[in-house]
Amino acid sequence: MYDTIAESIITKNKNMLIPWYLMAAYAYYELDDPIISDAMFDSITFLLIENWYQIDHFHKSYLTIGDLEAGTFLGKYPSRIQYAIKYIKHIEKKLTGTLEDFF
Repeated sequence: MYDTIAESIITKNKNMLIPWYLMAAYAYYELDDPIISDAMFDSITFLLIENWYQIDHFHKSYLTIGDLEAGTFLGKYPSRIQYAIKYIKHIEKKLTGTLEDFF
């Protein structure tokens, strides 16, 4: 899980709540392979709602307050988000897999 990494990045820049929310939702809902804990996802959701009008991120248009209040995301995912998760999972496999998997 990447809770600590997500928290560190989000603490430094609230605009990063958007990509972390979308990446976590994609990993969970589309891949059935979460990257953060449920508690961290809930925290990101709460912070997004709390800071919605101060956040400026080019993927913000993919979300609505209604999505956040519903506690689930069933919308479209930007291709950049999909590729980021696939890359993370690829690197993760190389780091945790067998030596044969690495090559």
